[in-house]
Amino acid sequence: MRNSRTLVLLCLLLAAVGGRAQQYPFIRYDANVLHYDTNAAPMQFLFQKWQRVTSSGQGNLNIMHIGGSHVQAGSFPHRIRTNILRNHPNSVGSRGMVFPYSAAAKCNNPADYKVHCPEKVSLTRNVYSNPEHPLGLCGISVTAENQPTHVQMLIADKEFDYSTTRVIVLGYSPQGVEPMLSYDSRKITPSYTDTVNHRFVFNLQREVDSFEVVLPCKEGQSFTLTGVYLGSRRPGITYNSIGVNGAAVPDYFKCALTRDLKLIRPDLVIFGIGINDAHGSNFDSVAFKRNYLRLCDSIRSVNPYCAFIFVTNNDCYRKTGRKSYSVNTNGLQVRDVCYRLASITGGAVWDQFEIMGGLKSMAEWQKNKLAQADKVHFTRAGYQLLGDLFYAALDRELKKDWRAHALKKGSGNSTEKANIKNASKDKPLPRGLRRKPSHKPATTNSNNNLNSDRFPYIPD
Repeated sequence: MRNSRTLVLLCLLLAAVGGRAQQYPFIRYDANVLHYDTNAAPMQFLFQKWQRVTSSGQGNLNIMHIGGSHVQAGSFPHRIRTNILRNHPNSVGSRGMVFPYSAAAKCNNPADYKVHCPEKVSLTRNVYSNPEHPLGLCGISVTAENQPTHVQMLIADKEFDYSTTRVIVLGYSPQGVEPMLSYDSRKITPSYTDTVNHRFVFNLQREVDSFEVVLPCKEGQSFTLTGVYLGSRRPGITYNSIGVNGAAVPDYFKCALTRDLKLIRPDLVIFGIGINDAHGSNFDSVAFKRNYLRLCDSIRSVNPYCAFIFVTNNDCYRKTGRKSYSVNTNGLQVRDVCYRLASITGGAVWDQFEIMGGLKSMAEWQKNKLAQADKVHFTRAGYQLLGDLFYAALDRELKKDWRAHALKKGSGNSTEKANIKNASKDKPLPRGLRRKPSHKPATTNSNNNLNSDRFPYIPD
């Protein structure tokens, strides 16, 4: 009886999502699909593993959504996360990588977890020309200095059980300060310390949904916190979201990507970077593509079979005066690059630009209170609608019978690697999965050296 009620509830929720998504005439619902080559090995591996994890209840599938302010704000990725887990309620894994954004002043935090830090900390982001402190995958850090600092974290989403039994604090101290963890009125030291990878591992005696990271700095001491990973022993799907306001693709090269990627080992990466790369009049699509491929190489160095979904830029406008705006046509170039990237890497494209309604469609979203006055960001309702649309496109592919596309495994891993390498013979760079890392500095436009937000998030 309980299973029947759960099934009915799921059907009602999905019907509500579908009905809500169809109410805007300017949205091109027929374009809401994932564009990819069904013979591409990375996508085949993803869908087969997804079906294995969700049907057997065993194993883990890790997703990473990375971007700028659209991701840091949290509403868009969390809506996708929620839709996935509502449809697969028995596959709720860990909460994964989080960052205590609001520990620093004027830094917005996703709503699904709460952060409080009574002491003052300094903020470093990868959008700075020369970040003062080395950064990790999160692309952002807070530094405590000269006094004990307490970063309190609480999982606020009560729909799913994200309680954790393993907390990994990512960070470092030049003076050797070691963080502590406080929960249940007790304070514990790390169960394991990995100074090479800047990890402090805390194994807890019970599942908790709130705790406090204690940074016991004294006068002349500091500790830079670069991330917090919330783990558990549960199998299932973990959806990590990594976002920094104003971040462009080259900004992530200022971070120790592969070090922290080894902790996540993503099976799927959803790329939402590009709105800041293309904001200026001197956008270089060739450099943009080259930088993106370099980022893809970093991820594939950790998991060669990782699948990619490239989200095209949303339609947006540039501010040309106090109350005047002009449409940013660079979104069309970014859209073209995304399709090329998917072709090279065996990935997929979710064409947000086309789905929105194409060029100048942002004006319609704003009229319907789905976008903010800056004509770049969305309101919470807009982000949630985008999350519903994205999940609908993804879910359509997940429901296909991927056994018909099963890869031959006659010779084990060597065959799988060959299948990936030859996923599509007409691709211009079939070795994209094995591309040698470039030792040349990333090419960026002059606007990438700005210390301020390119597009700061404005809470609605």
